[in-house]
Amino acid sequence: STLGQSVMRDASAIAYRGMAHLRGVVLVLVAGGFLSIGGLVIRLIEAADEWQILFYRSIALVATLLAVLAVRQRAGLWASFRAIGAAGLVAAVCISGGFIGFIFSITHTTVANALFLLSAAPFFTAILAWSMLGERVPPVTWAAIGGAVVGVGVMVGEGIVVGGLFGDLMALTAALCFAGFTVALRRGRSVDMLPAVCLGGAVTAVLGGVVAGAGPGLAISGTDLVLCVVMGAVQIGCGLTIFTLGSRYLPAAELTLLSLSEVVLGPIWVWLAMGEVPTELTLLGGAILLAAIAGQALASMRRRP
Repeated sequence: STLGQSVMRDASAIAYRGMAHLRGVVLVLVAGGFLSIGGLVIRLIEAADEWQILFYRSIALVATLLAVLAVRQRAGLWASFRAIGAAGLVAAVCISGGFIGFIFSITHTTVANALFLLSAAPFFTAILAWSMLGERVPPVTWAAIGGAVVGVGVMVGEGIVVGGLFGDLMALTAALCFAGFTVALRRGRSVDMLPAVCLGGAVTAVLGGVVAGAGPGLAISGTDLVLCVVMGAVQIGCGLTIFTLGSRYLPAAELTLLSLSEVVLGPIWVWLAMGEVPTELTLLGGAILLAAIAGQALASMRRRP
């Protein structure tokens, strides 16, 4: 009957949405797993300095993203770069700053400190979106930002005591750059902005090549070269590509919550492989920060119709 067919169609639609949601969850969690290995790989670097790492990692990233874009865009590859416009250029500069800040944060403080502080990026994003795009920030978000400030303060305060302040500040700089990148993506959300990430990688490669070339040079060991390629092609290239695919199926609030997998897993890999144990203050500040992010994400999910 017509009623029976309608019920079957509704059931099929619900099942399809459920499968799509599950697909998104799996993709984002897998992406977080890829992204979480960055701290460990940097810890395994033998002798290459930050700018040498940035140079080779960025070349591998650009090559990977160009291959992905060539498959996705086919004949329209170069047109996709032109389409990003001014917002894409801002996004490229911001993501380049984020890449640089991340490397220097990992090499000057613990992986746990760096990743916990980087997870403050959603709150910087909320503030920038409010001030630059006029997006309304609900009271629950302001409350979560307050909690995040407390968590960040605990970890930065520890950095002053134990000598890791520069690394902490670089992590916060990276978080601010990633926030600017996110706001720029929102501004240009009508087009594919993956070329902006590729362009940001190219900017970073040029900067890394110039600075490293003027200093220690570009010669590094074969082991360090392989590790840099792994970071560029696997950690960031695959991680960001998979995350982009997963973001199609999930609301922003849930993406924020699931992206915590990178923050949680990153220190675990370094602890298991290198014996780098987070301090009590790092764990306390990180717990406050993660609780603020999770509370914000869950509150946003409840507000969805």
